[in-house]
Amino acid sequence: MGKGLEKVLSKNKAAIAKQWFHLAAQTYAVDTAKFLQSKTDPFANPVGSALMTGLDGILEHLIHATDPNTLHSHLDSIIRIRAVQDFSPSQATAFILSLKKVLRDYFAKELRDSRLAAEFIELESSIDQICLIAFDIYMQCREKVYQISANETRKRTFKAFERAGLIKES
Repeated sequence: MGKGLEKVLSKNKAAIAKQWFHLAAQTYAVDTAKFLQSKTDPFANPVGSALMTGLDGILEHLIHATDPNTLHSHLDSIIRIRAVQDFSPSQATAFILSLKKVLRDYFAKELRDSRLAAEFIELESSIDQICLIAFDIYMQCREKVYQISANETRKRTFKAFERAGLIKES
């Protein structure tokens, strides 16, 4: 990303993160969204806290190109939660793409400058890449959930057969 867009984003980072958090919270049911946005204490609202911290870290990565492991960590903290909730893969990762809307709305006037517009296109490409990484994380988490479920079912079935006398130890 060029220095022009980096400077503009850094200056407005807190407001962008807040608006992005608002859109991400709206992916939940109405009551849940209100709760996520009303409580800032990480103990009273661990999901909201993880969401805000993760979004802030992702935004920081986009602005300053931080370590990819740090990006993965921030994505993981959000996606891991969404993977065990009632979200489809697209719903679980769509909040990342909503950052594009926030940025377009926030910088509509600045994007008339062709230099910043070119940098913005590059930034949008980076957001798309982050969404793909998030999708991979989501799928890994879901595979783990299915694996745990299958193992538990296998154990219960084995125990039931054992109690019924259908399995004998050798």
